[in-house]
Amino acid sequence: MSTDDKGRSARQARSIAARLYAVQALFQMEAGGQSADRVGAEFRHWRIGETIEGAEMPEADVDLFERILGDVVTWQARIDQMTDRALVAKWKIDRIDPVLRALFRAAGAELVGGKTPPRVVIKEYVRLSDDFAAEERETRFVNAVLDHMAHEARPEEMGAK
Repeated sequence: MSTDDKGRSARQARSIAARLYAVQALFQMEAGGQSADRVGAEFRHWRIGETIEGAEMPEADVDLFERILGDVVTWQARIDQMTDRALVAKWKIDRIDPVLRALFRAAGAELVGGKTPPRVVIKEYVRLSDDFAAEERETRFVNAVLDHMAHEARPEEMGAK
């Protein structure tokens, strides 16, 4: 592996960790009725890269983590509406599993924010959903919802549907 590949792998690992932490933080915000500022500070100071009960938590791209949380707060109504349109008509976002809701909000923030290519956003959050999904069909469901959201948020980058 070249030095450039190692650097890229380390950056990718920090980005993946940032997305995982963002999903966890969004879940915690909703479950505990806590603000993004409070939960974000908790993650920055006591979780990201820390040792908890003997386990080392991975380092993360803190800027990406903060951007995702901030963009969810800023764009939550838009993100939730996009998610609702991507879901089956009888299943609104407030009826789905809270972890998936957090995942869709984090991914939606990246899609609306427009800094990461949509196909990368889809791939990374589908990969994350594998950690949470009980069955393979849930991963396919996440992929389909995120694809729909990406086409809505950034049609020029996704091509015509």
